[in-house]
Amino acid sequence: MSFLWAIIAGLIIGLLAKLVVPGRQPIPLWLTVLLGIAGALVGNALASAFGVRDTGGIDWIRHIFQIGVAAVLIAFITPLWARRHA
Repeated sequence: MSFLWAIIAGLIIGLLAKLVVPGRQPIPLWLTVLLGIAGALVGNALASAFGVRDTGGIDWIRHIFQIGVAAVLIAFITPLWARRHA
């Protein structure tokens, strides 16, 4: 079941990250999900390192870290993907 939640979270985080990155990102949905999952994992590690992984209520800072990391990954991978598939 945790595998399914990772896919759902990766989809949501990846799509939110694509909204943050300016311009068009011509990458497939499966790559968006994978980068969203990677962003979630690295964002959780960063939140733990800064001591803000678990807070009272909604963990906004952790989610910002997750989306931010996923946005950086998408911004880095998009030109590589576009060049490879041009």
